[in-house]
Parts: sequence; C-alpha cells; structure tokens
Amino acid sequence: MNFDDLIVERPPTAGAPTDEPDRHFYEGAVMLAYTMHLFRTEPVQEVKIHPDGQHATQFDFPGWLAKRGFERVEHGPTTFGGTYRSADGRRVIVRSQPGIGDVVADANGLRIEAECKGGAIGTRHRGRLSRLDKGLCEIIGRLMSKPSPGRQVAVVPKTKVTVRLAQKLAPRCAAAGICIALIGDRGEVEDVATQD
Repeated sequence: MNFDDLIVERPPTAGAPTDEPDRHFYEGAVMLAYTMHLFRTEPVQEVKIHPDGQHATQFDFPGWLAKRGFERVEHGPTTFGGTYRSADGRRVIVRSQPGIGDVVADANGLRIEAECKGGAIGTRHRGRLSRLDKGLCEIIGRLMSKPSPGRQVAVVPKTKVTVRLAQKLAPRCAAAGICIALIGDRGEVEDVATQD
C-alpha cells in the first residue's frame, strides 16, 4: 500500500526547531493500516476494529475509510462507529468495545487478533520516542495474558527503536505464538521474523 495520510504532523516539541514538526502515527491509523493489510494478504471480507474515543479524536476514521471507497452503511452509537462497506463487498466494522483486540478478522476459520500501539515517530523528545518500545512491550503482555484465538499479532509503527526491540523479542514471542508486525509510514507492513 502507499497511503500518504497516516501520519499527522503537530507543532514541534518545545525547544525543537520550528521547521521540524513532530510526526505522529496515531493508534487509530495503525489499526486502519493493518486492516488494509489483512484485506490484501488474507482471505477476509470483514475486519472489526475497536478504537476508543481518544483514537477517534486523533484520527478521522470515517473520512479515511471514505477516501478508500468504504461507504458507511450503518451508524453505530458513536460519531465514528458503524459498518463501512466497499463496492466489492468488503466490510470494516468500527465499534468501541473494550476487552476485544484492536483489529479482529476471521480468515477461513482462523481468527486473527491484533493489538496495536501508535505514537510519535519523528520528534526530538526522547520520552515520546521511548513510549513506542514501552507500547510494544505492553501489547505483547496484553496478548500473552489472554488465550490465543488463532493468530495473535502485536502491531506498532516501524522506527529504529521498534525494529531493534522487535528483533530481540521475536524469538520469545514466536514461542508464545505471537507475531510482531511493523507498519511503515505509508502503510507497508513488515513481519519480524525470528533469527535462526
């Protein structure tokens, strides 16, 4: 994929040059990029995503899906929720529902459940950058804390920090049945393979 609207630029971190805005790959955008990846790579016709209200204030779910040809055919209880359908019949169901994976799909009987994290991918603020590695550890822990429904995937933006940590964690995650996927800033997905 080649999405040019996943990243949101915000004013630079205090003390940083004013011509270098912070770049944020918000969690909602990560969810949507991974959803599109599943449509491209798996035999799925429906993907359910479960953002919360904060994700919807950071990223425009209805607008982004509409740009990809998904029309809202059913409204949910939130301003961003509902069922979105493309001309070829694929469906994205957006529903704020805690306790369920961020992105869930059924691929011919195999349940795929992904937990996602987003964050600042371009900033001079070290604390914001370190949140990405903490986020990866957090979602791996969340996946380990519940029974595996089929395939479990931890999904985060691809940065130098997350690549390095994902390569270290991949063997242990694989032993627990958890995959790690890194999302590039244009929506490309890299599965982190274990080193033999």
